[in-house]
Order: sequence, then C-alpha cells, then structure tokens
Amino acid sequence: MKTSILLLLCSIPFLGVSQSDTYTVTSYLDEGMKAPNTHYIGEAWLNGLVRADGDLGYNITKATFKANSTLDWHWHGTPQVLIVVEGAGYYQERGKAPILMKKGDVITCPKETEHWHASSKEGDVTYLAIYGGSTPTTWTEVLTQEAYDAVARQVGGQ
Repeated sequence: MKTSILLLLCSIPFLGVSQSDTYTVTSYLDEGMKAPNTHYIGEAWLNGLVRADGDLGYNITKATFKANSTLDWHWHGTPQVLIVVEGAGYYQERGKAPILMKKGDVITCPKETEHWHASSKEGDVTYLAIYGGSTPTTWTEVLTQEAYDAVARQVGGQ
C-alpha cells in the first residue's frame, strides 16, 4: 500500500507536462475549395493539406483539375513534386516535349524551372503538389486553349 501511495505521489508532477491529446487532422479526400479562375483555363479545386510554418518548410496541396482544364506557365523558387493520385493529365517544362502524367506517376520539377500541368482533354486529374513554403509561385505566360489543344493532340488521352 505504501508503495502505491508513493508511486501516485511521484507521478503527480508529470501530469502537468503530459502531451496534449488534440491533433491537427485533415483529409486529402476532401475536394477542397473551387480555385479562383486566375491562372488557369477550366475548373480546378484545391485542398491545402499542409502549410509551411516554423519547422515545417513545405506545403502539400491536393489539386483536382476537371477535364479540359490547365494551369498557365509558372515556376517555383523551390523544387516541386507532383504525385498523381487519380486520372491523367499533361506536364511540360519549357523547352521539352510534353508528357502524359497518369495515376501513380511522381514528377519532380527542379526549382526555377518554368512549367505547366493540367488535366487531359478527356478526364479529370488529381495530384498532390509538394513545394517549398517560403516563396510564392511566379506566373510567367498564359497557356492558351490553342496550345493546350495542340498538346492534347500530340500526347493523347488517358
């Protein structure tokens, strides 16, 4: 009995320093919010899953682009990783041929490399975009519907 009381008294100081039982939980399954139609053609939905702050130096955003939707040319001050989780789309870096990106693909774009990415003409694409949180995206040139259509004819669909 004395041992139990002694253990209880010794553990009381640790009650004040225990970890919090609250967590920050988000879901990448949520569609997110419809993006303002500023730097793209079509319809896009964004879900900011993780935001850089303090010790965490990167963002993770889930992006869903509906069929026939595309981003403008842009670049990031840090590398960007795209992980395609559903559907198919197009990806192109300045000076290189466009490619079809599809579910399961992981694309790494070096920092300060001008590029664009989009859904395919035929279907939606959903990807997780991982990028540094310290610098904003730099938008460089509008990707016209005509240029997008030409890529769709060249690369194909799903």
